[in-house]
Amino acid sequence: MAGPRLRWRALSKSRHIPLQITRQLKPLRLGFVPLVDAAPLIMARELGLYEQHGLRVQLSRELGWATIRDKIIFDQLEAAHALAAMPFGATIGQGCMPCECLTGLVLNLNGNAITLSTSLRDQGVRDAGSLRQLIELRRHDRRFTFGVVFPSSSHHYLLREWLQRGGIHPEADVNIVIVPAPAMFENLRNGHLDGYCVGEPWNTVAVRRGLGWGVVSSLQLASRHPEKVLMVKKSFADQHPEEHLRLIAAIYEACQWCDRPENREDLARVLARPGYVNVPFEVLRDSLTEPVQFGTDQPESPHDFHIFHRHEANVPTLLKAAWVANHLLRLGRSGSATPATPAMLPRILRNDIFQAALHLTAAPAALTETNPKTETEPACC
Repeated sequence: MAGPRLRWRALSKSRHIPLQITRQLKPLRLGFVPLVDAAPLIMARELGLYEQHGLRVQLSRELGWATIRDKIIFDQLEAAHALAAMPFGATIGQGCMPCECLTGLVLNLNGNAITLSTSLRDQGVRDAGSLRQLIELRRHDRRFTFGVVFPSSSHHYLLREWLQRGGIHPEADVNIVIVPAPAMFENLRNGHLDGYCVGEPWNTVAVRRGLGWGVVSSLQLASRHPEKVLMVKKSFADQHPEEHLRLIAAIYEACQWCDRPENREDLARVLARPGYVNVPFEVLRDSLTEPVQFGTDQPESPHDFHIFHRHEANVPTLLKAAWVANHLLRLGRSGSATPATPAMLPRILRNDIFQAALHLTAAPAALTETNPKTETEPACC
C-alpha cells in the first residue's frame, strides 16, 4: 500500500531520536480483535512505522477479549489492543488470576453504538422509553436479550446507562449476555439477540444488511470516553523498556495518521483485508467517512465518532483512569478480585511511560498535550 506509506514518510522526515536497543531475538506478538479501533496497530505495520522504530512485530487476530487477556497473562502475546478496563481487571484478578498489567497509550475515544433489531423498530421502538413500553406489554411472554462484549467494558456501561435512562432495569427487565464482537451480527440475524452494544464495524454491518438500526452512540451517552488501550504485562515493560517505548511511539504515530480525514478511505481499504477486519470495504468506508445516523434527526460526524488522536486521546491521564475505575470496573466485580484503589491508577495508566515514548516520535510538539501536574487525583473505586 504505497500511498499511505509514502504520505507518512513525507510527514515524518525521519526525526526519531536514537535509542539504544538490544537485538530482538523474536518478533513482538501483538494481539487485536477485528474492529475499526484496532486500526493504529494495523496501520503501524502497513505504514512501516514498526520498522522505522527498529521493531519486528507479528500481528495476531483474536476472537475476543478474554482470549486477549489470557494470552497477555500467559506470555503468548507481548502487547495487545485491549478494552480500557482490562489492565485494571487483570491486575486485581477480575475474572482471572491476578497479573500486574499496565498501559502507556490510549488508542482511541468513542467508537461504540447500540444497535437494535428491525423487529423492535417494527414493533414501535424508537428509544429507550418506547422499549420500556414494549417490555411491559410483552412481560409475560417475551424477555428481550442484548449483547455486550465483556463484563467490565464501556459497551456494558453504555447499554446499562441507556436502558436506565428509559426506566428499564438492566437485571430485572432484560437479559444481558456476553458475545464476542465479531459474532454480534450473526446472533442478531439468527434471532438470538434483540440488540447489542459493540464497536465498529458491527453496527454498520447490521444497518447495511437491513437487519438492524442504530439507536444511540457512545458520543451521545459518554462523549470522549476512553475506549481501547495498548495493554502489556508490567514484567514486559520492566524487562524490555526500550522495545516498549518504541512500540508506543510507532503506534502513537499511527494514531495520528488514522485521525486525519484524508486518510480514512485508505484506512478502510486496509482494514477490509481478510487478515484484519475482513468485512467489505464499503461497510468500513461508511463507518469511517459517512455521516452516522443514531436515532436522531442530526447525523453525527464520523470524525467525531472515531477519535484516534485529537482531544488528547492518547494520553493515559488520571482522569481517564478514574473514569474507567468508576464506571467500568464495578460492572465486573467478583468476590475473588482485590478491590481497586486510587493509588493503583497512576501505576496502571502510565503517563510517565507515554511521555518518555513521545521523545521517540516524529511529533515532539505533542509533549505539550498534557501537563500531569495540573491534574488532581479523582476519587474512585
